[in-house]
Amino acid sequence: MNALISSQNRFLTPHTVFTFFKYMIYALLAYNILLWFQEDLAASAETFGDTISWRNVVEAFSATIDTAAWVVLLLLFELETAVIPDEKLRGSLKWLFMGIRVIAYVLIVYSFYGYGVKYGMITNNVPFTIEDVCSLAGTDWNYIALLDEYPPIDIAACTAMQGRELFQIAGTEIIATSEQLGDAIKLAMIDILNAGTWLIIVVLLEVEVWLQIKDRLTDRLLATGKYIKGFFYALLFFCAIYWGFEGDFLDFWDAFLWLVAFIFIELNIFQWHEEAEEEK
Repeated sequence: MNALISSQNRFLTPHTVFTFFKYMIYALLAYNILLWFQEDLAASAETFGDTISWRNVVEAFSATIDTAAWVVLLLLFELETAVIPDEKLRGSLKWLFMGIRVIAYVLIVYSFYGYGVKYGMITNNVPFTIEDVCSLAGTDWNYIALLDEYPPIDIAACTAMQGRELFQIAGTEIIATSEQLGDAIKLAMIDILNAGTWLIIVVLLEVEVWLQIKDRLTDRLLATGKYIKGFFYALLFFCAIYWGFEGDFLDFWDAFLWLVAFIFIELNIFQWHEEAEEEK
């Protein structure tokens, strides 16, 4: 019995628990790709109908593509900063990682463009006038519940919109009150802020990884980067809180997981740097 307890204690070390928790977060982020696909699919059916092609697929599935590319990029950071030894990050493996990274960044930047297009679509609206909103119930008309959530108009929804100032998203059969439209526009702006901030952070991380590989990352540069990135992480935290109050749960949950995941990457870089300094 004592031997069994001793074996369990050796297994449940702080490092083992930490590693398990870290990879559980990564797995949850990978699962979010499916959740975003389901949400994008439902939203695109109302905004694009049967007109989705390779030209506008990023506009229709911006969140799915963005999340998938970020998961790939996250795993690359994990491999480089915590798994693969420095001396092996050379030659063909280095070029393989670089090729995957380029593809991921192209998709991420393209998704950022998709968020901008979505903002343009939401803000491209016209006044909508109808005597009886409930005459649209049971038809193909939808309303804005949240950004990317456009349920069919039912009796409860039309009753709430009756007598209110209404707007229609141009080229669609989606209407909303001024309050619903305003909320969706704000969420679209948060999407752009969040995506742009992550791009800045990942560029800073890439610089740190490159400097560490080249043995040029000093304590001073690491500390300076920490304060600069701290400001941008605060912006991301603001986005997460905003989604928690104004968005849906998936927005908040996904933002929270990404913050936790990149805290792990930051810790990886710090430990990587410390180990390199000790070896010197």
